[in-house]
Amino acid sequence: MTTKYRYTIIGAGNGGKAMAAHLALMGFETALFNRTPEHIAAIKERGGIELESYEGGPSGFGKMQLVTSDISEAVDFADILMIATPSSAHAMIASQCAPYLHNDQFIILHPGRTCGAIEFRKALQDRGYVANVKVAEAETFIYASRSDGPAQARIFRIKDAVPLAALPATDTPEILERLHSAYPQYIDGDNVLHTGLNNMGAIFHPAITILNAGRIEATYGDFQFYIDGVTPGVARILEVLDRERVTVASSLGIRARTAKEWLELAYNVQGENLYEAIHNQPGYYGIKAPPTLKHRYIFEDVPMSLVPIVALGQRYGVSVRGMEGMIRLANFIHRTDYWRKGRTLDKLGITGFSVSELTSFVRKGASALTSF
Repeated sequence: MTTKYRYTIIGAGNGGKAMAAHLALMGFETALFNRTPEHIAAIKERGGIELESYEGGPSGFGKMQLVTSDISEAVDFADILMIATPSSAHAMIASQCAPYLHNDQFIILHPGRTCGAIEFRKALQDRGYVANVKVAEAETFIYASRSDGPAQARIFRIKDAVPLAALPATDTPEILERLHSAYPQYIDGDNVLHTGLNNMGAIFHPAITILNAGRIEATYGDFQFYIDGVTPGVARILEVLDRERVTVASSLGIRARTAKEWLELAYNVQGENLYEAIHNQPGYYGIKAPPTLKHRYIFEDVPMSLVPIVALGQRYGVSVRGMEGMIRLANFIHRTDYWRKGRTLDKLGITGFSVSELTSFVRKGASALTSF
């Protein structure tokens, strides 16, 4: 008999609402947490979320067993915690959850961006948590979704395969097995360095936004982000940033997918260069640019994706001048210091690790370091 695990979704944005409704429709007892009560008031009043999907996709009313802004209630309810907040909130969520976690709970970040699981575990450690929990991250979010109203969600697509890795990687098979009844789409992502360095949003999102800053402000985003925003010159810059990412991964013994390879794998599109491949992706047509530069493509993807990739590159001797330039431009645009706010190696607790030590850490955990 298949065990029906209880899920708590942390975060009631577009993705969190879609995930909660889908899990409920699949027959799982589901709770939804959001720190702002007003944001989930309509869901609490109705007792669930109305979900619509593409033809043949999950649709109907997903009944919630619990809708709450009390983190202790949310954590206590769950066998599996699904973190569907922006990655910039991961450390805060870990600190809030830490006092209430209990043994044998699983925590999955959707997605981790870059080094999300490492940051989450470090935040738990800093709070002195003692429960035996397992932490993992997905390489990307499994749904393409949006919110159609305060208690409504829509799914446009569910990805066929999403790499997932635990920290340490030795926990991955058990997590995949536990998730399988709800999400057979998750596959072994090797380790969290693989999932984090195959983070394609780190390449596409900040650079296209920053390089189209004037156009975004002049038109309030009234143009096609990937089609009009990716000219041949912009695409050449994306190729430079992508080579840096792949080289950082190589310095850690990882064969990361290039942006062109990722486009072929995810969408079955090809091109002589990245410009052609992007423009051959029919799904990119019609996607509008952000209406403002105060957007997660900068304030989330720069500190949570670019900063840790650059930090790893600097630590292991890789030239990352293109990415460094993007971080500086983001700092100028937002008049802030994303390096200070971001996932630096010091914040992640891996400052002094050699390549072999870091590899052992993500594969086998902190206990593996005692042999060095």
